[in-house]
Amino acid sequence: MDGRDLVRSVRMIKAVGPAQGLRSVRAAWRARRADALALPRHTAERARVPGTARGAEPQPGGGLIHFERSSLRVRVASGGAVFCGWEGAEPEPSYALAGACPEVDARAVLEPDTEGGWRVVSERVLVVVSRHGAVEVRTPGGAVLRRELPPRWWDRTGAEGAGGRPDGGASRWVQRAQVAADARFFGLGGRAHGPRLRDGVYRLWNTDPGGAFAPGDDPLSLTMPVQLVVADAGTHLVFHDNSWDGRVTLREGAEGAGSGHDRPGTCEVRMDGGPLRYWVLAGTPARVLQGWTALTGAPALPPQWALGYQHARWGFGGQAEVRRVVAGYQERGLPLSAVHLDIDHYDRHRVFTVDRQRYPDLPGLARELRADGVRLVSIVDPAVKAEPGDAVYEGGVAADAFVRDARGREVRGVVWPGESVYPDFTDARARKWWGAQYAERLAQGFAGVWHDMNEPVSFAAFGERTLPRSARHALEGRGGDHREAHNVYGLAMARAGFEGLCELRPAERPFLFSRSGWAGLQRYGGSWSGDVATGWAGLRASLSLVLGLGLCGVPYSGPDIGGFSGVPSPELYVRWFQLGAFLPLFRTHSALGAGRREPWEYGDEVLGHARTALRERQRLLPYFGTLGQLARLTGAPYVRPVWWSAPRDRALRDCEDAFLLGDALLVAPALAAGVTRRPVRLPRGRWYDTATGRAYDGPGQVWVEAPLSRIPVLARAGAVLPVTGADGGTELEVWAPVAGRGGSGLVVPDAGDGWQRPTVERFISRWEGDRVVVERRDGGAVGYPVRVRGVEDGVGA
Repeated sequence: MDGRDLVRSVRMIKAVGPAQGLRSVRAAWRARRADALALPRHTAERARVPGTARGAEPQPGGGLIHFERSSLRVRVASGGAVFCGWEGAEPEPSYALAGACPEVDARAVLEPDTEGGWRVVSERVLVVVSRHGAVEVRTPGGAVLRRELPPRWWDRTGAEGAGGRPDGGASRWVQRAQVAADARFFGLGGRAHGPRLRDGVYRLWNTDPGGAFAPGDDPLSLTMPVQLVVADAGTHLVFHDNSWDGRVTLREGAEGAGSGHDRPGTCEVRMDGGPLRYWVLAGTPARVLQGWTALTGAPALPPQWALGYQHARWGFGGQAEVRRVVAGYQERGLPLSAVHLDIDHYDRHRVFTVDRQRYPDLPGLARELRADGVRLVSIVDPAVKAEPGDAVYEGGVAADAFVRDARGREVRGVVWPGESVYPDFTDARARKWWGAQYAERLAQGFAGVWHDMNEPVSFAAFGERTLPRSARHALEGRGGDHREAHNVYGLAMARAGFEGLCELRPAERPFLFSRSGWAGLQRYGGSWSGDVATGWAGLRASLSLVLGLGLCGVPYSGPDIGGFSGVPSPELYVRWFQLGAFLPLFRTHSALGAGRREPWEYGDEVLGHARTALRERQRLLPYFGTLGQLARLTGAPYVRPVWWSAPRDRALRDCEDAFLLGDALLVAPALAAGVTRRPVRLPRGRWYDTATGRAYDGPGQVWVEAPLSRIPVLARAGAVLPVTGADGGTELEVWAPVAGRGGSGLVVPDAGDGWQRPTVERFISRWEGDRVVVERRDGGAVGYPVRVRGVEDGVGA
């Protein structure tokens, strides 16, 4: 333990109390000792590169190229996705892929290239492999999107654990890539600084930030080895399918650098072990995300009520306080869809229990709230108190569900309930057992769950706040340790919860979101910001996280409005609330002792502005429902960067303070104190200020008013979007198209909170004489009331 560890130990004891603090010290020592005994000792390493190509074997969709000291498998899937696997790596087994590996493109052909290399030619992409192992992914026209340089491995000679176990798969490796000089990087999961990723090093290790985070803090709870690269030549996504600890170093390029030549952008991926395999998908942003969804699975569709406003707090104190808060919303005419209960509703913080003194009749409370249209949502942590007689612990022991160490003993950490054990969610039997536990939550009346502390977290006075790296996991029968299982732990927990809820309530779509996860999390639910710091920097980080996660395939997410850790000023609270109203997960939340988050607690002016934002969210619920359905069908996120439909617009690629909500709306939040007017970078076309009706023409930058009462929202000319009408039904809001161009929009009604197949309704808008006409593309009746905005004329249909 060094001086920094000593300081951290003191802080830990102050934060969680003397008893928990001392337990965290013991847990840290246990973890350090376990890793020293079970992990391989440091031995000599031998560097290796592929060498020169020796030949190739054609295979369906591509082929296997042999080098002197390695081999490379190249395979093009039927949708155009490219798989590259070194050392014989196959696409499976993989936690990211949904179901079976995609079918290969039978028309893709492996053929010799110039200078001793090889190429795989397909309709949508061209892959060129040099004689020394560099891999270029090109467009069909020949433009280079990405050039992977020959990788390098460091093989450990005689690397064995203390028990003589070979350290299989632990050879670390590095792969460097070059992209266009004008390229911009996005993704890598949830990052507080962005959404555009600047030059720097980004760690791939899901990490509890420890109470609060802001831009510059890295890593956070949900990392993914997924990069989206946008350049003039095209957009591509690269996914390194490897769950080990790693680092990605990014450096943007420069045009005309040095002696007049472009300096390419570079990306270096370093992994501590595991396979060197990756996928590349190319095309427009929409096509890339659609291909990524086909590869990793369609996003889970939240139930309709989960698109409304939700209120959470750590420290309600009991059901009387919950009733008081809900009544406060009702008395003031403020829409409310759900209330979330944090760990303080548990009996001594133990998962799947209830504090009967504070909540003597939780099912009754749930029924009472449900009658008023308000659901209850429960926090669920993975750690189980290691206490004989505890029903959940005893059940897990009987099911052999908990993570063990190299000697076969339960791995114990320290979390809120005290000394705890952890289910091994990489074991199908443990997932089945855990999923059955949600019956208790349903019996208590909960309608949804949020997974927390699932990086996973173990309080530690020094070292890492997680399980020992030597902890053993099933990994679907393959066996391995926490170095490989750590990053997929939250993903596998989400799978266990989702599948359990589906089995328990097969007619209802589960509502689940998770603090941690990995590639493919969207199959089971969404995410949220975690413990974002209260402050303007935290507000900016909130937007970065939602945009970044959407570009990694997780469309449903949102922040803790007001920040988790502190008390926001009235202005900050209003601006955060206004931003949240246009994000998929619209939820206030705060830490114990960080103040209340009810809008009326900040005074009448704030209450009025919050009411306006809440009513606008209610008005847009049919549009949010449509965006959710489209996300499931196409992979397109609700919240999109402003360059989504114009990735070649370099000014838009650098715009980080605004976003598109679907195709129809551009939202420009106020992200700093004192803002009453702000610039907005517009994509091409005409845009209407939805508050004033004033029209602006893009591309270019315009200045718009941003009074404290609202944030700027602009609608695309010609857009047709579903909104809630005055009678509570759905109507079409149409923004006047530009003469001679027309417009369009989609409506996907939700038939309920079950699994009904959606019907996509397509509409067009156009001028007919001096009137705007709205029609269905299939020629049928419009079927909705229509309201045109942007003109004073009437409407034809």
